[in-house]
Amino acid sequence: MRYAATWRSRVTLGLPAALALLLLVVPLVALLLRADWARIPSDLATPSVVPALRLSLTTTSTTAVLCLLLGTPLAWFLARSDSRATSWVRALLTVPLVLPPVVGGVALLMTWGRNGVVGQYLTPLGIQIPFTTAAVVLAETFVAMPYYVLAVEGAMRGLDPRLEHVARTLGAGDLRYLRTVGLPLVLPGIAGGLALAWARALGEFGATITFAGNFPGRTQTLPLLVYVELERDPQVAISISILLLAVSVLVLGVLRGRWLQ
Repeated sequence: MRYAATWRSRVTLGLPAALALLLLVVPLVALLLRADWARIPSDLATPSVVPALRLSLTTTSTTAVLCLLLGTPLAWFLARSDSRATSWVRALLTVPLVLPPVVGGVALLMTWGRNGVVGQYLTPLGIQIPFTTAAVVLAETFVAMPYYVLAVEGAMRGLDPRLEHVARTLGAGDLRYLRTVGLPLVLPGIAGGLALAWARALGEFGATITFAGNFPGRTQTLPLLVYVELERDPQVAISISILLLAVSVLVLGVLRGRWLQ
């Protein structure tokens, strides 16, 4: 009787679990099945793909650098503080994770646009941010920074507080402790956060097309090109999608040891 109950419970739970897995896996398998593998090298070398690939690599790498330079200090302060204000900062930091990307693009326009909160002071100086490559970087940073900060903050919270105490007794300040002890110990977390932020920036679409537009050679990244090619030449869109899928799998491989065990 006991084994019968176990069998029934496994079937009851296993069927919806298998359906959930199929809903996730079948579209990816369909993408692989529909790809013309012989065409992929030539498709990725077409005149429209090469500039988009170059732009994507440039902007996502710049985004990763901004996340490293700006996000690491933010993660450090969040990891060291447990005040109520810190909780609100962390909550605000997670908003881009759940915000519809197109809403993020509108928010960026309201900030950096010609009449935006910040843009109105840049326009008299002849500085225009929207619909430029800089706008692509800002859009990607907006959506990718939270992934990096939360990953690095989690790694920094795992540091043994006794290490900082010993460093202070030896006369080390915050910057010296962070440079010589803290950062070397959380390098795996930093690497994982950078990989995650870079991959998220590479796949960004909604905020980019809203804030930066879709101009070939200037703001057209790979995801935007997929959108265009889907109507012009679906096979090229599939080939680019395969490339982006391969990058995603590579990132998962990098993060496997940290989050997927």
